[in-house]
Amino acid sequence: MTRVLPAAQFLLTLAVTFLGLLAITFVIGRVVPIDPVVAVVGDRASIETYNATKEAMGLDDPLVVQFARYVGQVAQGELGTSVSTGRPVAEDLARVFPATFEMATLGIIIGVALGVPMGVFAAARQGRMADQIIRVIGLAGYAIPAFWLGLIGLVIFYAHLRWVGGPGRIDFFLDGMVPTHTGLLLVDSLIDGNLEAFRSALSHIILPATILGFFALAYIARMTRSFMLEQLGQEFITTARVKGVPERLILWRHAFRPIRVQLITVIGLSYAGLLEGSVMIETVFSWPGIGNYLTTALLNADMNAVLGATLVIGAVFVGINKGSDALYRLLDPRARA
Repeated sequence: MTRVLPAAQFLLTLAVTFLGLLAITFVIGRVVPIDPVVAVVGDRASIETYNATKEAMGLDDPLVVQFARYVGQVAQGELGTSVSTGRPVAEDLARVFPATFEMATLGIIIGVALGVPMGVFAAARQGRMADQIIRVIGLAGYAIPAFWLGLIGLVIFYAHLRWVGGPGRIDFFLDGMVPTHTGLLLVDSLIDGNLEAFRSALSHIILPATILGFFALAYIARMTRSFMLEQLGQEFITTARVKGVPERLILWRHAFRPIRVQLITVIGLSYAGLLEGSVMIETVFSWPGIGNYLTTALLNADMNAVLGATLVIGAVFVGINKGSDALYRLLDPRARA
């Protein structure tokens, strides 16, 4: 019973949070200065056609009825039809989301692999040149616009040095040659045994993923440094140093272990931020992900696609946060008390 109750509370919280997310997206769809009926019939349609379409779309019903119908449709996976593509929004999102997921996942791996050691190293060298350099790198991650860094990266590493592939997920002559198993091009090409496609996909994803990883690195390194400085000022660290414990063990065993739980939240927020904040990078690199899809939908006043993409991004953000909370409770016994 003691285990069932927290699980039930977790599921109830998740359901209420998701219902709130549905309410927000519903309100957005009603307050934006875009008429969904005009987006379907065009601005030259007759008033009779306009009214008939509005009635068919259920937009003349009370808002409470519209919201209940909206919740029911989302529960069934029905997000409407995209005006831009003419396909169901759910089908479009299932097609474009893996591209964003693949790039953001590689980006967070780069951010964690570099950001955590850099934060630990900066804390260990507080006030020295290495610490100052890492702090400047972190500041640059906050200050440099993503689109500018993406353009500079393309000019240097693609146009000049030819070290990476250009815009898109894969070379055009290989596009469509890899069967879709997971939607993740790197994984699918390996499953298919197509090493040429894998190398091409890797050359295309490495630059945008590294840029995303740089922004994640800036935040993770900064927070890791802050957490480590707090731990290094504790009395048990001083005691360990007096006892002659090697500095490497002090850093990674005594100081780093207590901050792992805090870093879970930091990494989770960074990952969610990469998934929902990659719009500029996807635009610069013509990456066929959910950010590019959302931008196109906004430009075309395609509200079904906009709301569907917003809902998916919000759901992912909520899911990652709840997953971080679950890991927090798993690793920290005090949180289960």
